[in-house]
Amino acid sequence: MNVSRPSVHPVEAPPLTDGAHNAPPRFRMKDLQGMPGTPGSLALRLSQFVFALVSLSVMTTTSDFPSVTAFCYLVAAVGFQSLWSLSLAIVDIYALLVRRSLRNSRAISLFTIGDGITSTLTFAAACASAGITVLIGNDLDKCSVNHCARFESATAMAFICWFAATPCFLLNFWSLASR
Repeated sequence: MNVSRPSVHPVEAPPLTDGAHNAPPRFRMKDLQGMPGTPGSLALRLSQFVFALVSLSVMTTTSDFPSVTAFCYLVAAVGFQSLWSLSLAIVDIYALLVRRSLRNSRAISLFTIGDGITSTLTFAAACASAGITVLIGNDLDKCSVNHCARFESATAMAFICWFAATPCFLLNFWSLASR
């Protein structure tokens, strides 16, 4: 009985074209300043820490901040922001000293989630404190009784801290999304 059997014949690979042969090799994107492990990130983290610490210390030196919930929320939010920024500044210093790039997706995920939470808390606390400061100063005319200048400066420092935290969050989120 004659049964046909399949046979495998080797096939030569098609020749490379000149366009593919001269194409440059693909490289990973360079670290942008502000991404974890860069000097820009360290500068942003240190500025977040300094402004959060100034806001925290100005607000806690007033004697009547515990009587307003928004001011207590501001103290808690910038306290958490200062701890987060200091810890990530230490991570950035370590990465710069050992010349490592922080491109681990788990680390970037952690940084992104932490930056998103802390920047949202700081922004919400600064907005709430700004509303109370406007209420005390403009609507109630009780600045002579309260520490309006201190409340305003602590609120302004919290907003500046948020302005420094937002680029870190956006760059981390972009780095995570572009994987």
